[in-house]
Amino acid sequence: MEYKRILLKLSGEAMGGADGTGLDEKVMDCFAAQIAAVARKGVQIAMVIGGGNIFRGLSGASKGFDRVRGDQMGMLATTINSIGMSLCLKGHGVKAEVFTSTPMRPMAKYYMRDEVLEYMENGGIALLSGGTGNPFFTTDSGAALRACELRCDALLKGTKVDGVYDCDPAKNPSAKKYETLTFDKALQDELHVMDMTAFTLCKENDMPVIVFNINEEGSLEKLVDGIPTGTVVSNR
Repeated sequence: MEYKRILLKLSGEAMGGADGTGLDEKVMDCFAAQIAAVARKGVQIAMVIGGGNIFRGLSGASKGFDRVRGDQMGMLATTINSIGMSLCLKGHGVKAEVFTSTPMRPMAKYYMRDEVLEYMENGGIALLSGGTGNPFFTTDSGAALRACELRCDALLKGTKVDGVYDCDPAKNPSAKKYETLTFDKALQDELHVMDMTAFTLCKENDMPVIVFNINEEGSLEKLVDGIPTGTVVSNR
């Protein structure tokens, strides 16, 4: 099927390129070019970017950080990534605005669903940062929540792998790739598509999740055009 409104989830590590740390301007520009091309087709786009290239609250907690404050640092990291990506997108001639789950003016606008919907309907790309605004929730959970709130056609999870496999394809060349997969099958086989909170939210709200390789040139455009790409996880 073709997708008219999507939420694109990217990891923070993707912003860091090969090292997975900091901001790799060339990699970000490549992502922005793909996303801008899709936006020009009239597809409404929201984005959620992780913050693991800058700071991870959970790993910080293992080193003695207070978990709540560590997660707040992670929320700020997602905002840094979103501001950077918004600048890259604008450089490709499309409108982009950062919306945060907690007030951060003048750096970004506060997330209000109806305002974000209106912005997307008018051709702007909405970058939704700060996760859910609460500790103990990942950016996967934030992406699932926003995808459901914004009534997206699908949540697209851009990764470095071209879909979901029955085992790690990097370790086992005989790993089997799934073209389609039900939520129940993924849970039964313990295929870690997303964290459990995000996964359950998508399952209960019938929000398809598509896992695809964002590093493959043109993959996002193929996907929104209805060309089978990656793995579709749904209730059917």
